[in-house]
Amino acid sequence: MDEVTQAVENLKKEWSQAVSQLEESIAAIGSCGKTGKGTEEANSLPRLNGSAQDALQLLKSLQFRLDLLAQQLPTFEEVQSGQATLESWDAQYKKLRASLRNANLQAKENIRKAAQEERELLLGGGEESTIRRRNLQTKAGMTSAAESITESLRRSRQMMVQEVERSASTLATFDESTSVLRKAEGEYQGHRSLLMRTRGLLSTMQQQDVLDRVILTIGFIIFFLAVLYVVSRRIGLLTLQRKLADAIRSGSLSAEDIVAKARHGPAAANAPAAAPPIYDEL
Repeated sequence: MDEVTQAVENLKKEWSQAVSQLEESIAAIGSCGKTGKGTEEANSLPRLNGSAQDALQLLKSLQFRLDLLAQQLPTFEEVQSGQATLESWDAQYKKLRASLRNANLQAKENIRKAAQEERELLLGGGEESTIRRRNLQTKAGMTSAAESITESLRRSRQMMVQEVERSASTLATFDESTSVLRKAEGEYQGHRSLLMRTRGLLSTMQQQDVLDRVILTIGFIIFFLAVLYVVSRRIGLLTLQRKLADAIRSGSLSAEDIVAKARHGPAAANAPAAAPPIYDEL
């Protein structure tokens, strides 16, 4: 079972116990003064009301805690169920508060009647009335002391309940902060994986950039060498043409010789020279 769901179930158990305690206090308040001891029961009435008010304060605290936890339930159906439970608790709280008010009214009426009967009995005189007055004074003193101690304990308990509420509110804030931090951690993990992929892509692009530069450099070198070769050949041909033109102008070489050399190729360097013509003297 989820932690939030378990906490809601525990709240429901606490609510049932607090309601039972409050109903017992309301019943005790409503029956106050019916036993004929008006003065004693009148002194105990503030204690019973204090206990009832503590129970009401506890119920209000349980409503506040349920309102915080209902928003954190894991499913939509559970959230709706929690809201419905909160509404029923609110209606039950108002009903119990009205019952407590009616019980106090009934108790005051009962105490008034009982006090009137005691007054009539005390004013009647006699030894029984004297003994009863002494007992009432002794019991009144003891009851006053007990009520003072009870009131002090009730205030202490109320302060403890307020501290528990503050602690519950602080824990709820911590839970919300924890959920926010978990979401932030999940988003960070997603961004981290994205950054890792981006880093890998950047590394691949850098390697590709280096390879492209090497290819461009090699291509530029080959292109430069080809241009240099073509230029050198062009320069050699131009020099040869210039020499041929100079030779033709100077008359040391004729156009027919150039044509013959082009057809038959240059004469061998070591070919024997032609024999001079022999003339007959006769």
